[in-house]
Amino acid sequence: MKLSEIIDKESIITELRAKDKKGVLEELALAVASREPAVDSAALVRVLLERERLGSTGIGDGVAIPHGKLSGLTQPIISFGRSTQGLDFDSMDGQPAYLFFLLVAPENSTSVHLKALAKIARILRSSAFRQKLMEARTKEELYRAIVETDEE
Repeated sequence: MKLSEIIDKESIITELRAKDKKGVLEELALAVASREPAVDSAALVRVLLERERLGSTGIGDGVAIPHGKLSGLTQPIISFGRSTQGLDFDSMDGQPAYLFFLLVAPENSTSVHLKALAKIARILRSSAFRQKLMEARTKEELYRAIVETDEE
C-alpha cells in the first residue's frame, strides 16, 4: 500500500490552529470528513480520544500518529497537520509535537491498519524527512514530500 493511495492533498493542513490535543484531533478529523462523506468527524474524534486514553500516540521526535477505526470505510484514510509552534501531545519523550498524521481505517481491517501505521512510523524516523515537512511552505510541497518519501 502506498501512502499516495490514502492521502489527499486536500486533507493536509499546513498550519494547525489548535492549541491542544483535542483541538488537533478535531481539525484532522474534519479534514478526513471533508474528503470522505462516510466519516462523521465527531464520531472519529470520540474514537481517537478513546485511543489516546490507552496511551498517547505522540511517539516523540516532534511526531504524533493518532489513529483509530471506524465502520463505513472501505479503505484507510490519512490526514496530515503541522503546528510550527508545536504543542503538548503527551509525547513519550515529553517534548512538543509538530507533525501529526491521523490514520483512520475500516473497522475490520487490522492488518491494513497496522501496515499503514508501520509505514508512517518508518518514514517519520528520518530526521531529514521531518525537517522537509517542517520547511515545506504549501500543501503541494507537503504532499509531494510525503509521496516522494514513500516511493523511496
